[in-house]
Parts: sequence; C-alpha cells; structure tokens
Amino acid sequence: MELIEGESRGAQAASERAERLAGLLTLSHEPIIAWRLDGVIEFWNAGAERLYGFSPDEAAGQSLHALLQTRFPIDLVEVCSHLRSERVWSGELRRFHKDGREVIVDCRMQLLDDRTVLEVSRDVPAAEAFRAVSERELIEAALHESEYQARLLASIVESSDDAIVSKNLDGIILSWNRGAERIFGYTAEEAIGQPITIVIPADRQSEEHEILTRIRRGERVDHFETIRQRKDGNAIQVSLTISPVRDSDGKIVGASKIARDITEQKRGQELISMLAREAEHRSKNLLSTVQAAVHLSHSDTPEGLKKAIDGRIKALANVHSTLTKTRWIGADLSAIATQELAPYFENDQQRVRIDGPPTLLEPGAAQTIALTLHELATNAAKYGALSVTNGHVNLSWSEGVDGQLNLRWTETGGPKVQEPTRKGFGGRIIQQMIRQHSGKASFDWRTEGLVCEITLRV
Repeated sequence: MELIEGESRGAQAASERAERLAGLLTLSHEPIIAWRLDGVIEFWNAGAERLYGFSPDEAAGQSLHALLQTRFPIDLVEVCSHLRSERVWSGELRRFHKDGREVIVDCRMQLLDDRTVLEVSRDVPAAEAFRAVSERELIEAALHESEYQARLLASIVESSDDAIVSKNLDGIILSWNRGAERIFGYTAEEAIGQPITIVIPADRQSEEHEILTRIRRGERVDHFETIRQRKDGNAIQVSLTISPVRDSDGKIVGASKIARDITEQKRGQELISMLAREAEHRSKNLLSTVQAAVHLSHSDTPEGLKKAIDGRIKALANVHSTLTKTRWIGADLSAIATQELAPYFENDQQRVRIDGPPTLLEPGAAQTIALTLHELATNAAKYGALSVTNGHVNLSWSEGVDGQLNLRWTETGGPKVQEPTRKGFGGRIIQQMIRQHSGKASFDWRTEGLVCEITLRV
C-alpha cells in the first residue's frame, strides 16, 4: 500500500513538473512548435503566434506547412528522411504571416522519440540584427583592446632607456623616442625627416648601406656593436638590433632600430682587462721576488732559514698593503721606512732617526726599498747598531735634479764592525734588486758602524 502511494506521489510530482515546463514553453518569447512527421501541429506557443500571427487555437491540428506555406531549400520528403536518420535538421525557411507578409526564418528541428518534431526558429532579420550587434560588440572590443595595446606599446617605447628609431628604406628617420634624444642628443623635432647618417661617423657611413641592403632582403641584424656620434661630436659605443618593417601586404617598407649605449660597459670591460693584466704582472713580479728570497736564503739551521724567509715575505706583504691603499699608484718612502723600522723605535730613546722629503715610489721601487730596509734592519739587529741599547741608525734620503733617489743608511754606537769575509744574502739581494732598477748599492764597513748608500731612479 505504501509503495503504491509513493509511486502515486512521484507520478503527481512528475506531472506537476511537466505542467510547469509546458507553461514556460507556452509563454516563451522564442517561437517553438511541435508537429508530427505528417505535418500536423501539436504545440504552438506565444512566440510562434508573435512570429506568424496565428493563435494556438487557430494553429493546433492544422498542417504546419500548409498553414504557413513553407518553402524548404530541399523537398520536405528529404527533410523528413534526414530527420529520421540524423535526428536533427537546420536551415533557412520561407513562410507567410497570417497577414500575407513573407517571413524568412532560421530554423532548427529535432526528431523526438515519439516521432514528434520539435522546431525552434528565429526570423532572419532578427538573427542578422543579433549577429550584427554581436559582431559590432566584438569589433568594438577588439578595437578597444588594440587601442590599449597601442597605447601600452607607445608608452614602453617612449619610456625606454634604449634609442628606438624607425626609418624608411632611404634611411630617413620616421620616429625618434626619448631614449634616442638622451643617447644621441638630437630632439625628435631635429631628427625626424633627417637621414640616419647624422649619427654615423664619417668613417663608418658604409655601414648604413650594408644594413639597408640586409633589411631589403628581409634579414634581421642582431647585436651589432659599432661606433656612433652624438650631436655634440662625441663618439659612443652602441649595440644595434635592426628589424625589417612590413606593410599590410607584407612588403618591406622600412626598418626599426634599437640602439643601446654600451660605452660605460665597454670601459668597464677594458678596465677589468687592464686590471687583470696588471694583477698578473704584479703577481709574477711578487712571485719572482719571493722565489729569489727563498733561493738565496741561507742559515745554519732549518729554523733559522724558516725565520729568515718568513721575515722577508712579511716585508713584502707590508708594502703590498700600503700599495693597495693607494690602488697601486705608489707608496711614500717615509711610510715604508716607518713600517719596517717600527720594531726598533723606543719611547724615550731615539735609536732610529728617519729624515727625508716626501717621496712617492712606484710599486716596483717600493718593493725593492722595503726589502732593502728589512735586510739592513735585520742585519743591524743581529750584528750592528741595533744589537745593543746604545746603538743608533740614521736613515736619510734626498732627490737629485735628474730624478735620482739618493738613500743613505748610517749605523753608530754599535759593536766594532769588520767587513764580512763573504757576502751574505742581505747584501746579495740588495745589490741584485737595486741593479734591476738601474741603481747602485755600496757598503762601507766602518769601525763605528755600517754605512750603505743606494742610488736609483724613481
């Protein structure tokens, strides 16, 4: 009993939904007709009445194609055959309104399972108007998007730091952005209408002919580095990218050119290369000096040898630090002397005196003098004036009119000095390095202390 009641309620609900759907279709503004394959009208809504002029009561039970005098693009028999095989058919029909007016409709038919044809149609003028409105809206939207893209592109071109220029196939400038004004110095008013050769140096005029020849062939020129000339006559280095410009028919009518100023970039690259070469040169010189220090070093014990080499390398490291502060322009002789003799300065005792005018030594001479003073000080601390508390060292220098440095090292108050029977490393490296600078070193082993005189060009 409950099952029967449930089925009854379901059937009632389905019936109600069907009635609501039928009501919606009946009131629809869209022309909807249902007819059997034999042509008899079973359903006719308000939209059909509006389109054809016949009321539902007048149309129901009538032959559709007789009532409306339907003219098919093909025979009705073929239309029905197509509906049976494909279930759908669409096309343009000619019919007549109740008042005799011809009505042209764009029609779509679908065959339902009960051999009823459901037809939905729209009069062609309305359809064309709908399509026209849709097409107009699409065109307007496309134009709006095109205008936006054009404004965006123009903004990008105008604000670019690069020069963006267009020219015709005769090389006459057609457009000139702010980047071009900044790079080349010409305003747009000055440049437009002029030949592009106004920014090409006289010795590079042939480049423009070659570029235009390639453009006429449809070729693109990528990242071509060359020299161009500003309005003020100054030369700049630029990287060019040039592309053909075509008209709506695909014909090449000109060229678009992007120029980037790479002058500073090239200067930076040249500076880096120069510094790399200089660093290599200095490194080789330093390694040669260190190698000489190691090879010529001598000591009676391994520990003594290690200590000697360590001191000489530290002397070179100290002068390198001084040179680094001046970016290797040079080092002041007074600073080098103070640095090497600093361990022998005492608060109240003037054991070391330094006296000489400001003298800037180029890097090679600075290294030589630093190592020379280190050797002299080390020798004095071991055997000479700096080995006793009452000993003194006086370092003085002067510059000759011919650019020659005269340096004098004088020791007093130390142990009695005797000239060594063999020349030690210190004397050998001093003389060897001084000779490399076309200089001369002499040693005077006086009883009261060593006097070393050095002359070299600075």
